Amino acid sequence: MAHELSQLGWDEFFASAYRPYDRSDAAPGRVLRADRGVCTVLDAGGVTRASLGGNVLIGAARDPALLPCAGDWVVLRRWPDRRVTAEAVLPRRTCLIRRTADKDSTGQVLAANMDTVAVVEPIHPEPDDARIERLLALAWESGAKPMIVLTKSDTAADPEAIRRQVEAVAPGVPVITVSVRRGHNLQHLSPYVVRGRTLALLGRSGAGKSTLVNALAGAPVMPVQQIRDVDGKGRHTTAYRNLVPLPDGGAVLDTPGIRGVGLLDTAEGLSRAFGDITVLAAECRFDDCRHEAEPGCAVVTAAADGSLAPRRLAAWRKLRHEIEVESARQSARLAGAAGHRRRRS
Repeated sequence: MAHELSQLGWDEFFASAYRPYDRSDAAPGRVLRADRGVCTVLDAGGVTRASLGGNVLIGAARDPALLPCAGDWVVLRRWPDRRVTAEAVLPRRTCLIRRTADKDSTGQVLAANMDTVAVVEPIHPEPDDARIERLLALAWESGAKPMIVLTKSDTAADPEAIRRQVEAVAPGVPVITVSVRRGHNLQHLSPYVVRGRTLALLGRSGAGKSTLVNALAGAPVMPVQQIRDVDGKGRHTTAYRNLVPLPDGGAVLDTPGIRGVGLLDTAEGLSRAFGDITVLAAECRFDDCRHEAEPGCAVVTAAADGSLAPRRLAAWRKLRHEIEVESARQSARLAGAAGHRRRRS
C-alpha cells in the first residue's frame, strides 16, 4: 500500500541527506523494526524487509550505534534478483541512546528521529523519582523534547496531587496524568502525534507503554501483559523497539521495558534534567564548583536550608559520578582503539 512519507516526518532535512544516494534503484524508507541484521522498513510503496548492506555493516563494526534502529531513515536498494538492502542510515536528527552493560562504555540506540520523548511512569503503586530523573536526563540528551506521562490515574485517589509532586523533580517538563481504561486525558497526547511528528515512549516494563500505543492507534497493534496488583510490575511485553504509524499521520515509537538504564556521555542532559540545581550553581562562588564542600556553594546552602530537597542533590551527585566514570571509560576505549590503528599502520 502506498504511503506518504511526509506523514512519518520526511522533510527537507532528510531529503537533503538522501540526495547523494538518489538513483533509479534506490528509495528512502523509515525503519519500523530492526532484528539481527534485517530491517522492516516502510517506504512510499509499502512495507518491505531489507537486509543490511556492506557499508552499513562496516560502519557498525566500528560503532554498533550506527546500526539501523526503529525510527531511522535508511536508503533502500532493490537488486535485480529482488533482494532489498539497507545501504545507508541517514543522519539522525535526534537519538535516544543508553550505555550497554559491557565494560567498554559503548552505546545502544533505543530510538531515532523522535520529536518528543515521553517518560512513562505508572501512578500505582507510586512514581519513582530517581527513575524519572534518570530517564529525563537520557531524554534531554537525545535532542528531543521530554515530557512525563503518569499512567493508570484511575488507581489514585488524587492523581493531580501526585502530578504536582512529580513536577517538583521535572522542572520545565510537561507532566500529564492519563487513564486508558477510562479514556482520561488521552486527548492531551494528540498534539505530540500529529502528521509528521513522532512520540517515543520510555519507561519500565508494566508502565503502560504498549497500552498507550494501542489507545493512540485505535487498534491492538502491540501485545499487552497483565500486571500484578500488589506492586504494579509485570513481565516484559515489548522485547524490541517498534515504530507504529498512526492512521491520521504521525507515529509512536514503543521501546522495551527498561529495568535499569545506564547513562553514557549525558552531561548536558543531566544539567537540563536538574535545571533547579543548574540555576543555583550559577550563584556559586567558583565556576568549577562541584557542590560538595566548596565555600560559597549556593547548591549546598539551598539543600541545607530546605529550599532544595537533599534527596534531589544526592540524586544529582550519583548521576554525575556515573557519567564521569563512563566518560573516562569511553575516552580510554577510544584512545586504545586509536593506538591500535597507529600500530597497525
